[in-house]
Amino acid sequence: MKTYNERKVNTQYRDLLKRIMEEGIDVNPIQGEKSRMIVGGQMRFNMDEGFPLITERDLSKLIGGALSEHFAFLHGARTQEELLKWGCKWWTRWVTAERCAMFDLPPGDLGPGSYGPAWTAFPTAEGIPFNQITNVLKQLKERPYLRTHVISTWIPQYAIQHSELKRKVVVAPCHGTMHILAYPETKEVSLHHVQRSGDMPVGVAFNLIQYASFLLMVAKLIGYKPRELIYTVSDAHIYESQYEHVKELLSREPRRLPTMTLDQSINDIMDFRPEHFTLTDYDPHPAMSIPTPT
Repeated sequence: MKTYNERKVNTQYRDLLKRIMEEGIDVNPIQGEKSRMIVGGQMRFNMDEGFPLITERDLSKLIGGALSEHFAFLHGARTQEELLKWGCKWWTRWVTAERCAMFDLPPGDLGPGSYGPAWTAFPTAEGIPFNQITNVLKQLKERPYLRTHVISTWIPQYAIQHSELKRKVVVAPCHGTMHILAYPETKEVSLHHVQRSGDMPVGVAFNLIQYASFLLMVAKLIGYKPRELIYTVSDAHIYESQYEHVKELLSREPRRLPTMTLDQSINDIMDFRPEHFTLTDYDPHPAMSIPTPT
């Protein structure tokens, strides 16, 4: 990895916000608030240029929460009670008794189509739950040259809803579909993350932490160097209540990306915890609270 002073300033996040504001289509999504969106926004982060933690606002206090949620789902968490054990508190408004009842789920239940079950207990035709995380990691170690290292959060029978089919997830998964590309020739590994729907000012900035960290973990566990995080957002949007905040973000000049290091003693992905990640070289603009609709 380049030293901090050798790195180039990365403007991709700000550029994508600007593109949405200037070229986006105004739509009225189910959240009940108008938003502006584009289809197929993409950012590519060379990991030699630093960890993709945005610098337009200070997110340092959110890293622990982002990692805690990610680890909870890696361990199969499905309920608010399980998430709280990991320190993840912000799912409360999505798993109220009223909202869960809409999908025939008990209060506090994210549903069988949520992130944890999708990653660790994907339903199969044989009726045996399939753990995508552990199996893809095993495949990576044994056959890194394959191009089939794919992990998905989308379980169609639980995520689709119409007059004859009731959804079985309180929030249809927005992120978490990954294609891991390993290069045995150079001992490098890249991650292409595809996000179905992304709230750019809040959700995507948060999710970038999670999937860049996942790439670092995978690289460490298979003995490779992290090469690139390619981040595609199919429905990249900004809500109307966020417009003024985004204007402020766009007025701030991006800075060089920081450094994230891992505790090298961890050898199992299930053993990682937030305290095993150390952030340095982070010089962001001031923190900003930005709303997001339910």
